Amino acid sequence: MTTEQLVEQIKHKKSFLTVGLDVDLNKIPKHLLATEDPIFEFNKAIVDATHHVTVAYKPNTAFYEAYGIDGWKSLKKTIEYINDAYPEVFTIADAKRGDIGNTSTMYAKAFFEDMNFDSVTVAPYMGKDSVEPFLSFEDKHTILLALTSNQGAFDFQTKEVDGVTLYKRVLETSKEWKNSENLMYVVGATKAEYLGDIRKIVPNSFLLVPGVGAQGGSLSEVCKYGMTNEVGLLVNSSRGVIYASNGEDFAQAACIEAEKLQQQMKDIMTDAGI
Repeated sequence: MTTEQLVEQIKHKKSFLTVGLDVDLNKIPKHLLATEDPIFEFNKAIVDATHHVTVAYKPNTAFYEAYGIDGWKSLKKTIEYINDAYPEVFTIADAKRGDIGNTSTMYAKAFFEDMNFDSVTVAPYMGKDSVEPFLSFEDKHTILLALTSNQGAFDFQTKEVDGVTLYKRVLETSKEWKNSENLMYVVGATKAEYLGDIRKIVPNSFLLVPGVGAQGGSLSEVCKYGMTNEVGLLVNSSRGVIYASNGEDFAQAACIEAEKLQQQMKDIMTDAGI
């Protein structure tokens, strides 16, 4: 999916909602455990109930890898279903990969070719030659970890190195990499006060913003400092949507929560003239 197609969907749905498909078998409705593939059945129901107000789905791959080959098969089935049934929806492999060139190439092939995700999250710590293999894929996006929402982000990301804050150095340096126009960036919603400075460095890039809802991030604050004239945001909610209910009405409950977020986003977009 191109950036232009993503922007078109955001404007069409009046939404920049991303739903995190982080499936824990201990939290999903018990009646699904009797099915052949509980993870896939849960995801399918969530996607069917929320796709009309959702522009992206973001499975965190750890929640699938934890179940071995069966979990990986469930993830592949989920992405194939989304791509077939709702091809207008952007897909994000929240895998946080990053390694030397040859290994990164294989990671990229796994997520972009075999799994056919539109994007993948990547750690920048090993530098240019660990990220450029992901950037070489046409119409695919690499989402670089810039400033994360966890408390440990302050251990390194906000430290100054030679007078420059580390996360700012990451942003500035990444713009010099080959095919950097395919970059997006992860910025946690709990770091909304940093978004103004981030927008000075990457004024038009898409930002994937986790941490709204259960982690305490504010949608209005994120939009105040981070929104562009084409929105430029993918705001993620995981637990607040997919675990709105653990009963047989779980999909309907997820729909209600997703629609609440979409309505807030629609109001913000309308106020901004988008």
